[in-house]
Amino acid sequence: MITAVGFGLLSLVLGFGEGLEHNRVGGRAEPVVQASRYGSLWPLPQKVQISEVSLKLSTSSFRIVDAKDSSAGPSCSVLQNAYRRYYEYLFGGAKRQRQGQSKSRRAGPSELTELQVWITASDSECDGFPTVASNESYELSVGQPFAVLKAPNVWGALHGLETFSQLVYKDEYGAKSINSTAISDFPRFAHRGILLDSSRHFLPIKVILANLETMAMNKFNVFHWHIVDDPSFPYLSRTFPQLSKQGAYHPYTHVYTPADVKMVIEFARLRGIRVVPEFDTPGHTQSWGKGQTDLLTPCYSGSKPSGTFGPVNPILNTTYDFMKQFFSEISTVFPDAYVHLGGDEVDFTCWKSNPDIQKFMDQHGFGQDYSKLESFYIQKLLDIVTTTKKGYMIWQEVFDNGVKLKPDTLIHVWKGNQQQYQNEMANVTSSGYQTLLSTPWYLNRISYGQDWQGYYKADPQDFNGTEEQKKLVIGGEACLWGEYVDATNLTPRLWPRASAVAERLWSAKDVTDINDAFNRLSMHRCRMVERGIPAEPLFSSYCPHEYKGI
Repeated sequence: MITAVGFGLLSLVLGFGEGLEHNRVGGRAEPVVQASRYGSLWPLPQKVQISEVSLKLSTSSFRIVDAKDSSAGPSCSVLQNAYRRYYEYLFGGAKRQRQGQSKSRRAGPSELTELQVWITASDSECDGFPTVASNESYELSVGQPFAVLKAPNVWGALHGLETFSQLVYKDEYGAKSINSTAISDFPRFAHRGILLDSSRHFLPIKVILANLETMAMNKFNVFHWHIVDDPSFPYLSRTFPQLSKQGAYHPYTHVYTPADVKMVIEFARLRGIRVVPEFDTPGHTQSWGKGQTDLLTPCYSGSKPSGTFGPVNPILNTTYDFMKQFFSEISTVFPDAYVHLGGDEVDFTCWKSNPDIQKFMDQHGFGQDYSKLESFYIQKLLDIVTTTKKGYMIWQEVFDNGVKLKPDTLIHVWKGNQQQYQNEMANVTSSGYQTLLSTPWYLNRISYGQDWQGYYKADPQDFNGTEEQKKLVIGGEACLWGEYVDATNLTPRLWPRASAVAERLWSAKDVTDINDAFNRLSMHRCRMVERGIPAEPLFSSYCPHEYKGI
């Protein structure tokens, strides 16, 4: 029998929403008191067995330690940082000096004394960065007198530590408890991302770090940093410092210094998260032109320049000289194997008005097909990025326009209604390219009610295609564009709505029970609140530990 208690919330009267069970009393909808047999686990692991045998955890006796045969020892910063982090999650303000020291008293007969973390592969990857090919699997066994967390490398161990922390709850007397449990787990998709936009509104570093922390709580593993765009250029380039000096909202207070970027990358690495930067061209580049002369196309009104500028000027050699130097820098600053090159929403109006562009079009036989000019630019840019030894991600327009792409190009689908994006996924994969989906997960679009359910039901492999095509779908990303989002509202708008995407990308394909998801997500949301994350509520309810950040 599989039973579970979780997070001490079994007595909590949970709310309800569309598609959720509820009773009607005198014509009024009343919430149903329910608890998932999986407690508050989120995202749901692949295989879970939870018994009714309950064990106690005490600050005076419980430790998280390296297993005797683990290939990762005390020098592994990824794990040592995680041990401290999760010990604090488990015991709050309890003094951490007991962690790693000898036990001050003999453990009781029903007490869990240790979580032993065993890295089984010879290369623990402690000193490396997570990649799209990283093994994130783990096995967790909780029994008396200790629990064992086994993982091939540290990335799986990080996920296992999060799962272990989610199994701990307070019993009816307020004591920390955990049930005997066996879990075997791995992600369904390798790429599980969150896109944040730091151009339309500058996002302070502490906000980015807080959301990386929350991403780890939800087992996301990619931070897609849409770092610059039309409104501002906050990335402080060592090679071209004038880009942020002229293009940022403020050259000192609203920029990301090299030290800031390095901090974000390392903070993410310690939580098993890749940082993929996006520098979108040739459109979305108005802020670039403020600091880089002649980079953008002069627009014309009749036969005279209008004083305004359009996309990157694709006909000048200086454009490509600049891009070569700029992406050479980017390749050294960001360690991930991929960079996102954008390529979306290019407005041809300015190009059409420019007589030099028209002449170039005639010389190259492009006629009036300006998508060919865009392809000309993109092809040159892709060749430049290839020389930096980086792989690239691009928005779907680049594929749609027939640009010649490397076989390992990752195509990011974001446009259209359900039928349109499903057709796009089929087209991309039938051409042999890997793809990831964002269309149904634009979290900047908000509505009254429980819109998380729509996110939860969207599946990136739900399109007409062969099994081989489905295997080319490596995951998806939830996107939070920044027109109406800054430090004041980003986190509650993102969570727990993004958590719905997290479970879709991690858990088995058949994990689709909305009622069960609601009950677990309600408790998971309260856990995030207790950990200091202002995640918004799903419906009428309360948390034992209300948010105290105001």
